[in-house]
Amino acid sequence: MIGTGILKGMAVTARNFVGSYFEKERLITVQYPEERIPLPENYRNFPILIYDNDPEAGLRCVACKICEKECPPQCIYITKSDDKKPDYMGKPQFYPKVFDIDISVCMSCQICVEVCPFEAIKMDKDFELSKRERFDALLLRKEELSKSNEYYHRIHPVEAAAVDTNLAEAAAAAQAKKKAAAAAAAAKPTPVTPNPTTTSAPGSTSVPGATPPESSSSPTKS
Repeated sequence: MIGTGILKGMAVTARNFVGSYFEKERLITVQYPEERIPLPENYRNFPILIYDNDPEAGLRCVACKICEKECPPQCIYITKSDDKKPDYMGKPQFYPKVFDIDISVCMSCQICVEVCPFEAIKMDKDFELSKRERFDALLLRKEELSKSNEYYHRIHPVEAAAVDTNLAEAAAAAQAKKKAAAAAAAAKPTPVTPNPTTTSAPGSTSVPGATPPESSSSPTKS
């Protein structure tokens, strides 16, 4: 019959059109902000700083300023501290006295995350950051950027688990190296320094420290 293919195609179109209003998995919009679509694992917005347990003492950042130097739009501002604190391996490190990010300039390129050797800076998923002012309100300070490792696990569970594994392995390797160095130092023999007062003269047969014996030969008479 002529036109059967057209009728079948229109039936598919009608079925999809009606289904888009009643089948929830096919709805293309949600009632935001009451309804929200879960963000994917690799979604990123602006950088944050990760800390363990304590926002100050547990901050992973050591103020090396690599991210500040590598940032293409130069939106990161860091001031290094004057004193040091131990990092996750127990090694004394500097920390940022000031760490600011201007999110009005940041382009979410994630280069700061890729160059950080301490797993200290990661990308957040929070996108509801609109402000009434353009300048100071969009300059995020260290206190606003600092997020706990638990928060990092909530927004990037797979990535955070891999990072924790790497940090644990690095800490274990450093501890094993430290123990091996201590054991090697303990096993090394201590050199004995000879006492000059008890050293016998070359060719002498007397006991060190004893009075040398008198000569048995008599003097030759002329």
